[in-house]
Amino acid sequence: MYQEKIVLCGASSYEEKYYFNEDFSALPEEIQKELKILCVLFVSEVGGILTLEFEEDGTLCFQVSSQENDFFFDEIGSGLRIKRLQREKQELLASLELFYKVFFLNEEIEDA
Repeated sequence: MYQEKIVLCGASSYEEKYYFNEDFSALPEEIQKELKILCVLFVSEVGGILTLEFEEDGTLCFQVSSQENDFFFDEIGSGLRIKRLQREKQELLASLELFYKVFFLNEEIEDA
C-alpha cells in the first residue's frame, strides 16, 4: 500500500506550525493530542523541524532537521530529547507501530 517513509506528524519552529497526516485520523483523539504536544514542545525547546515517520517495515522514527543558518538549533539537545522521549513514551510509540503494521501494512499480529 505505502512505499518509502510515511509521515505521521511533525512540527516546525520556523513556521510555528503542526502537521498531522489525515490518513491516521482513525487514531483516538487523545493520542492525536499527545502527538501534537510532543512535537510542538520538542521544536519549542530545541528548534528546527521534527517529523515522526514510519519506515517501510513499520518502525517509527524521529527525523530532525534545521535550516543551515539556524545557530539557535540545539543539535545535542535534540538527540538527548529524542532518547528521553523514546524512553518515556515507549508504550505510545510501540502502540503506534502496531497500529501502522495492522492497518496500513495489513500484517497479521499473533497474540503473545
